[in-house]
Amino acid sequence: MDPSQTKSAFQMQVFKMPPDLNRTKVLPPQNWKIVGGALNPSYRCGQPIRVNPTLFPDPSGLDSSTLAVATWQVVCNISKPKGASPKCCVSFSGFYNDSVVPCKTCACGCPAKNLRKSCNASAPAILQPPQALLVPFDNRTDMTKYFAAMKHYNVPNPMPCGDYCGVSINWHVNSDYRTGWSARVTLFNWEDVNFADWFMAVNMGKAYEGYEAMYSFNGTKMGNNTIFMQGLPGLNYLVGEVDGAGPNDPRVPGKQQSVISFTKKDLPVIDVVGGDGFPKKVFFNGEECSLPDNFPASWGFRNNAGGLFGLVLVVVATLILVSEM
Repeated sequence: MDPSQTKSAFQMQVFKMPPDLNRTKVLPPQNWKIVGGALNPSYRCGQPIRVNPTLFPDPSGLDSSTLAVATWQVVCNISKPKGASPKCCVSFSGFYNDSVVPCKTCACGCPAKNLRKSCNASAPAILQPPQALLVPFDNRTDMTKYFAAMKHYNVPNPMPCGDYCGVSINWHVNSDYRTGWSARVTLFNWEDVNFADWFMAVNMGKAYEGYEAMYSFNGTKMGNNTIFMQGLPGLNYLVGEVDGAGPNDPRVPGKQQSVISFTKKDLPVIDVVGGDGFPKKVFFNGEECSLPDNFPASWGFRNNAGGLFGLVLVVVATLILVSEM
């Protein structure tokens, strides 16, 4: 993805200790591991394998090279430990519905049992108002309950636990018209660490061929129905969560956002609102994110039916009034 970021090097000094003082016998370090931050993938490393000695340029700048005494190669591959939870999650929303389908309950793992007394780890997540996405999960309870009361949603008691994800992503269907449609993707960083040179990939299914442009991120069609995203140069730094403006204000996540446009020209018929406008898979920094099980419901047919029913009532009332006159 970025050749300049594919290599790193470090130097390690190893001293011989008695009784192993044989200068011609060198043993490589064993049990190699790559350990990263909260959202870095897990790696499984093999044993060191002896290869041809490496040539190093002369440190003095002379046009010559130095041959290493011995060189080993250690191969490490990204792996997913059995039973490991995702480290990021996705919520869905759309212009046609004022509810957000949030990340799943405990999408990135459940807390310890002694921390689950005030929340239900098995209850499905309930719909939330859009403004709830802007505050940490612990601060969403009151606004979620108020929103549920207005919408007559059932609220489990105790409330569902949070998603416990370091990074959450909101995919919002922004518009849908005859010749095209658009989406808005927003990244939220709930970690205390910053993510430099972050990257994201989304699998868009059959909507992939209609991808046109991304306006605040770099977007590239990678094949296999996948769009690759990065921050623009100088804007590719997803900052960590910080304290709010006041002592009683909730913490504020790091955020980045971009609108994405798609065309429907020369494409098979797609149902944007019915699911084709939402990603099939999402990856952040190489980690696959948890997706909701449902899409935001479309109330268009219900609204249209209500409007038609109202029109019929007006026509009937007018006819009755005319007949009486």
